[in-house]
Amino acid sequence: MNIAIVASVNGSKRHHIHAVARELGREHHVTIYSRRDSAEGKPRTRVAPGVTVEHIDVGPARDLTPDDVVPYLNDIGRHLTKRWSQERPDVIHAHSWTGGLAAVAGAKGLDVPVTQTFHSVDAAHIKLERALGRRANAVIAGSNDEESALIRLGVPRNNIAIVPYGVDTERFHRQGPAATRGARKRLLHVGALSPDRGAHTVVRALLGLTDVELVIAGGPDPDALGDDRDARRLRALAEQLGVADRVTLLGQVKRTAVPKLMRGADAVVTIPREATTGIVALEAMACGVPVIASAVGAHLDSVIDGVTGLLVPPDRPAQTARLARELLADGTLRTALGYAGADRARSRYSWERVSQELVRVYEAACA
Repeated sequence: MNIAIVASVNGSKRHHIHAVARELGREHHVTIYSRRDSAEGKPRTRVAPGVTVEHIDVGPARDLTPDDVVPYLNDIGRHLTKRWSQERPDVIHAHSWTGGLAAVAGAKGLDVPVTQTFHSVDAAHIKLERALGRRANAVIAGSNDEESALIRLGVPRNNIAIVPYGVDTERFHRQGPAATRGARKRLLHVGALSPDRGAHTVVRALLGLTDVELVIAGGPDPDALGDDRDARRLRALAEQLGVADRVTLLGQVKRTAVPKLMRGADAVVTIPREATTGIVALEAMACGVPVIASAVGAHLDSVIDGVTGLLVPPDRPAQTARLARELLADGTLRTALGYAGADRARSRYSWERVSQELVRVYEAACA
């Protein structure tokens, strides 16, 4: 199968797209089309067996917001039409509403099925997303929660397929080195430092926990933490609460270092107000580390409360502290959650499983 992916996303979602593409490339031919956002790199690069990235030279070679990309979508569409007329794909998978508009323009008159992933429903572009969702041969949601949002948006239920975000089970697994630590129990938070991502709530939860340390990985580079507003606010909050001696901010860490950090923790706490991908919880589960996750979004699918992890409403420091106390005091519970989480991550969320489910959606769209 010749698969064309039109990607207009960045960060973790771009990582997800490339990871799935590498898995699809084992048996299919995959080309990822994206607007060039850097002056570096060749126009066409083979990034893995069966996978090629093509950069479209339209607009400034830097990161743009989705709204700033809009003036260039017609040019991107014309480029795609020319390419696909020469090498017609069997199916197109568009990511985000800007990717969807570019894919629809590029596929015009070519009779190629288009599948669409939004990643999240954007309130500012509801009419566009509704139109794209109704036009697509299939809309791919990452969770039951996203499916419900799409149905409310007006996308027909029978046009939606749920394919979750995956985790790299070859990198994230139980065996391997663990970060060094002292005698205290350790909680780990991985992610951005803004209040909506939950780090502030975990700092507040330390008030209800004795002899427990919190390590926070995320935000800017370590040498820029002092100039970062969110990092300064977190440190000020820790000082105000009298827990600063138990809070360590690492700043941004390399992805290759995350499994080691996770295996060195007694529990990973990931409690954002929204969880489109739930990737931190999945990575912790794959490492066999018990997770406390917010009861929102993708977490509601991946974390089975009391079986593969613990769920808590976001912005509830006292409730988070109570769950952490119970978990840290019970080694048997931590072991049970760790084993069950690792098993679920491997069996349900591996890249292999995710790519197989995507292929079934593509084949149905082609049929």
